[in-house]
Amino acid sequence: MGDVKKPRKTYHRPKRHWDSSLLMQELEIVGNYGLRNKRELWKAQSELSRIRKRARDLLALPVEVRSKREVELLRSLNRLGLVGENATLDDVLNLKVHDLLERRLQTMVFKKGLARTPLQARQMIVHRHVMIGDRCVDRPGYWVQRGEEDKITLA
Repeated sequence: MGDVKKPRKTYHRPKRHWDSSLLMQELEIVGNYGLRNKRELWKAQSELSRIRKRARDLLALPVEVRSKREVELLRSLNRLGLVGENATLDDVLNLKVHDLLERRLQTMVFKKGLARTPLQARQMIVHRHVMIGDRCVDRPGYWVQRGEEDKITLA
């Protein structure tokens, strides 16, 4: 009973909660991508922050240690569709939160024209009308990998 893992928050809130320009920016992003709340935006921002921190840590390492780990990081980000085939760590550091949000299943369903609005796309996913290949995915925040883009269909 004692070895149950305690869940941790997967996001960090902004340091300045009531900064009006930040609030407007967040609201615009939430509206454009049909997010349920700002927590989903903060999760994407925190994930981006983790990815960029890994890239910065790699840049600090000596060249012979860095080369192997750099290839692993770039390959995993390429599989997710965040960077191209021959990307560099500079490309990773230039990623924006929009790049991450574009990879969500909800955004992909909307961009492919399977739904009229991002919110309709979200509803279709939650109601289990969207499939990737032969499996039903009911999480709007699912990160679609590069190989799965063509397999998104309506059930």
